[in-house]
Amino acid sequence: MSNTDKNVIEILKQAGALLEGHFLLSSGRHSDRYCQCAKLLQYPDKAEKVLKVVSDKLKNVDFDIVVGPAMGGVIVSYEVARQTGKPGIFTERQDGKMTLRRGFEIKPGDKVIISEDVITTGKSTLETAEVIKALGGEVVGICCIVDRRASGVELEYPIYSALKLEIKSFEKENCPMCKEGRPYVKPGSRNIK
Repeated sequence: MSNTDKNVIEILKQAGALLEGHFLLSSGRHSDRYCQCAKLLQYPDKAEKVLKVVSDKLKNVDFDIVVGPAMGGVIVSYEVARQTGKPGIFTERQDGKMTLRRGFEIKPGDKVIISEDVITTGKSTLETAEVIKALGGEVVGICCIVDRRASGVELEYPIYSALKLEIKSFEKENCPMCKEGRPYVKPGSRNIK
């Protein structure tokens, strides 16, 4: 583990953003650890340090705008935009569908970085990518605080994260915490179908 990774983990722990317990993830899977980046983002000084790692990785990337899906990507979009000198906007759900509102624009040919707090399955990211492409924008990468994709979860865009974190997840039927009868909490913002 690099010194940068150790520093990011330490800041996440100081903020109370790395949690242990029994969690129902937005994907419907269960996990014994959870990264609640909203806990980090409540501290602008700590968020600035962690997202500087991301912004430094974007220095040689050609992009015009940062777009974060609501909820998790909004503050990340703002801070990455602030640090890189680019505009930062967000998509949000309207009637269950990801959309661009509030007078925000992506012009044809705009090169876009999608920002997230945590990437697990990439569902919100890919929904945002579809909105960007439908408006004529080009997704050139994804940035996030924590990349916690499981092995085998690949996205078609480069990912620039402050930290790659391996967290095991389980189908409900194979969840060891469920088998122990431990209740779970659902910390994410997306409704599970």
